[in-house]
Amino acid sequence: MEIKISVCVTIFNEKEETVKKLLDALNSQTLKPDEIIIIDAKNYGNCSRSRGRNIAIKKARNEIVALTDAGCVPHRDWLEKITKPYTEVAYLDHSRCGIVVAGGYEMIAKNNFEQAESVFLGLDQKDMSKNFMPSARSMAFTKTIWKKAGGFPEKLDNTAEDTVFNINLVKAGAKFVVCKDAIVDWQMPDSIFNFYLKIFNYARGDAQSGIWWHPVKKWQTHNIKIMTIFLRYILFLYFPWLILIYILFSFFKAGLWGIVLQFVSDIAGIIGFTHGILQTSIKRT
Repeated sequence: MEIKISVCVTIFNEKEETVKKLLDALNSQTLKPDEIIIIDAKNYGNCSRSRGRNIAIKKARNEIVALTDAGCVPHRDWLEKITKPYTEVAYLDHSRCGIVVAGGYEMIAKNNFEQAESVFLGLDQKDMSKNFMPSARSMAFTKTIWKKAGGFPEKLDNTAEDTVFNINLVKAGAKFVVCKDAIVDWQMPDSIFNFYLKIFNYARGDAQSGIWWHPVKKWQTHNIKIMTIFLRYILFLYFPWLILIYILFSFFKAGLWGIVLQFVSDIAGIIGFTHGILQTSIKRT
């Protein structure tokens, strides 16, 4: 079945070479996109990532939309594989088939430091289960299910929008399909500060989202996992010897850099989450 696909991307002050790599990868796909829509936040009043995505999707001419992010580089067969489930739905009107495809991603590391970061930021392909929730760096869906889910949430500060959107998709009756081999490369942060910022923003966004029980992730809900960090450090106050075990655990997890990144990740998570809770409280008053 021949289908037409719109690829939508939002960019935020990315370097020209970063956008060029993405465009070169999209133009070299084994399945050519019918159109590529790139929304630059600067042209829309420095809008949020969510708003940029919604603008791009509204402009899309086709029912099937594939998303990726600037800073990612799709493999040559990414678009073909991430849209394959739609070609297998024979004789079915795509506008009524709420299929959402979760593609995979590979963490690209240039050195041992970035390799250690990937343990904290990414997910190994073999760990992608049928309950894996899609990231906007590699996903596809129909415009109909996007509308039914209310689009990407525009009130969040550029983080956790994927999580909220996914929950709204679940409520809208979407059928999720995992395609492990629909892969984009994702470059790891090049400094501890940028690693800290990424974890900080993730935690802040999770707090702002107010999601305490994800209908699919359940006990792996992000905010529950963040609360275990607080609990961990309370235990350290009463049982200091646990810190040594924690250090050894971090070392076996990701080597010497793993020890440093574990504590940086914890600090960023605690501060980011607290910041998000306070922001949300202030907005409500």
